[in-house]
Amino acid sequence: MTAPLHATPLDGRVALVTGGARGIGLAISRRLHALGASIVLADSGVSIAGDEPDPTVAQAAASELGARAQAFTDDIATAATAEAAVALAVARFGGIDLVVNNAAILRDAFIFKAQPAAWDAVLRTNLSAAFYVLAAATPRLREQAKAGRAPGRIVNITSSAGLYGNFAQAAYASAKAGLLGLTRVVAMDMGRSGVTCNAVAPFAATRVTEAIVPANGAQTEYKARALKVPPRYVADFVAFLCSAQAATVSGQVFGVRGREVFLFSQPRPRERVLLPEGGFDESEFSVLFTQRLAASFTGLETDLEAFNSDPVV
Repeated sequence: MTAPLHATPLDGRVALVTGGARGIGLAISRRLHALGASIVLADSGVSIAGDEPDPTVAQAAASELGARAQAFTDDIATAATAEAAVALAVARFGGIDLVVNNAAILRDAFIFKAQPAAWDAVLRTNLSAAFYVLAAATPRLREQAKAGRAPGRIVNITSSAGLYGNFAQAAYASAKAGLLGLTRVVAMDMGRSGVTCNAVAPFAATRVTEAIVPANGAQTEYKARALKVPPRYVADFVAFLCSAQAATVSGQVFGVRGREVFLFSQPRPRERVLLPEGGFDESEFSVLFTQRLAASFTGLETDLEAFNSDPVV
């Protein structure tokens, strides 16, 4: 089929971007829209802690984009609202092709001060919402692929905190780490349909970055550097993953910091030892353990310390 005159890479594609009306989410929405996609911006307009919803946030963003943009202002973190957001994309624009799970909140506290209600809220918004959206969207993506529509793309916005950890972020880091497992499984489950699923850890100036409370001098330096990085680079890379050129990229974990794109390794065994045969001897095993395993331990550096260098912008 001949491409329409002045076609852009995502013409005819329909995207659902959660948390799509501010920060990195808005940058992604703008980029996908600029490349021709129709966008549903699912954003309830809550504060960084998940309070005080404001529907005008998504409505204003959709109005700014104009044609081919629609606001969805309900809380995405329930199965019913996730289904409603996907249904809106199908009803308004004729299908769904691109899903970007970006919505996230923060309720940080040291583990010895953490509150169960805060844990539940963060896990619900940062991880369960992504599951609900994908549970609603993937049946349609499969049906569309069977009907001959170009396979869809899924991008889960994770965080280096989910890979490295950080002080006082038990809920946030756990949710973001959970997204990595979800990404791998969805990539496998949707592989036969040609639908890809990848994870991206962004480094950019956002409300999350602004909310960082440095625990030491290195983290103070990190925050200052991070606030200099605009989110457009993340948006560009996410748009690439949503394009036809990334059809063979799935189940991967990337980082984007300015012009730098990182491919993260994923947990696999590094060393192997055998327990002593015929009974366990602590002293004997301690020597083996130290020689073979302890030398390969992963250090307890935070993500802020690991990436405390000048970004390339």
